[in-house]
Amino acid sequence: MGLDLGKINIKRFADGEIYVQLQESVRGCDVYLVQPTCPPANENLMELLIMIDACRRASAKTITATQGRESIAAKLVANLITEAGADRVLACDLHSGQSMGYFDIPVDHVYCQPVILDYLASKAICSNDLVVVSPDVGGVARARAFAKKLSDAPLAIVDKRRYGHNLAEVMNLIGDVKGKVAVMVDDMIDTAGTIAKGAALLHEEGAREVYACSTHAVFSPPAVERLSSGLFQEVIITNTLPVMEKNYFPQLTVLSVANLLGETIWRVHDDCSSIDLELLNVVQIRNSD
Repeated sequence: MGLDLGKINIKRFADGEIYVQLQESVRGCDVYLVQPTCPPANENLMELLIMIDACRRASAKTITATQGRESIAAKLVANLITEAGADRVLACDLHSGQSMGYFDIPVDHVYCQPVILDYLASKAICSNDLVVVSPDVGGVARARAFAKKLSDAPLAIVDKRRYGHNLAEVMNLIGDVKGKVAVMVDDMIDTAGTIAKGAALLHEEGAREVYACSTHAVFSPPAVERLSSGLFQEVIITNTLPVMEKNYFPQLTVLSVANLLGETIWRVHDDCSSIDLELLNVVQIRNSD
């Protein structure tokens, strides 16, 4: 965006209380606060609320909170952000789109798919070799939209069921992955249990390579061990949540959403439509000769 990052001092008192001090004037300014509510989620959420309050008390013209994914207590968090004084929210790949309705202020839902799609296109995977996979039934709509933007690639689904108490979970594959490059798509990787089990099933069904693609990398233990165990050719994530150095492994690729967020912020600031961003969300995968 060609702008300097605003100066703010955030520290903890001896008793753990959060202290926030703006180190430059925001009077009459449109302020955009970028704060993911990643672990430790409660502390990061409280930092966001105090920053919003500090900007409001400093007479900012408008305050927009930018965050990734929604919390479990989404409605409560929406109320807290609104009451703290935010005028608008920019949210990246919400786990449930319906949670936008929890807010009484405008919400812009930013989809980070274009960043991952552009990267996949650079790998020059032949369209005849590609299949997009949803790791569970709940993610079918997301995977279908992803596949459509990859030259309408075929779709496969991992169907996970438990037929009774104390019975092992049964996983079935709907679709054909034999000899294919399977791209698993999810909005978030937490412990990586679901996506790792799905990848193992894809290999059993004859997939040549398996890629994991996700916007938000929570990486709760033992996610790194599962993802780096050899099941995946590559694990592709974005930096909507910071990744600690100890959680890096050779197969991990972290993509930046800075340009996407910057463009969205400019459009919001200039009262432009964000619909044009969807036009960028189409990628052509080359056909095999």
